[in-house]
Amino acid sequence: MPPDRIFEVVNLVALAGWLLLAVLPGRRWVPSLITAVVVPALLAVVYIGILAVQWSGSQGGFGSLEQVAQLFANPWLLLAGWVHYLAFDLFVGSWEVRDARSNGIPHWLVLPCLFLTFMFGPAGWGLYMIVRALRRNTVAVA
Repeated sequence: MPPDRIFEVVNLVALAGWLLLAVLPGRRWVPSLITAVVVPALLAVVYIGILAVQWSGSQGGFGSLEQVAQLFANPWLLLAGWVHYLAFDLFVGSWEVRDARSNGIPHWLVLPCLFLTFMFGPAGWGLYMIVRALRRNTVAVA
């Protein structure tokens, strides 16, 4: 299967996970099993498979930005990097939903954080941490 097709498939799988987090956060099996374990595990299998086949003989490395650019010049390794982002961002989004539930944060406050985590990773996590801190102060004061 060509890398473009795999890209389409992994994007759909990750998107399905994000939609589950957005619309079924109250189902404990969604953020605890499906989006925190099952989907990231599937993405990890794809990631490992790509690396196992494509890593040897690849140009570049992790020692400098130029070396990373050389790695990502290979479409397969660029795809592996993308799958890496998809898996970890979804894992973080799952944690946000579980943590919000345990801290009594309404889901409507988590939704913008999930969107940002889906689109921009650390920015969404950062927003969630701000929401979490503000809610904890509000709850502590009340």
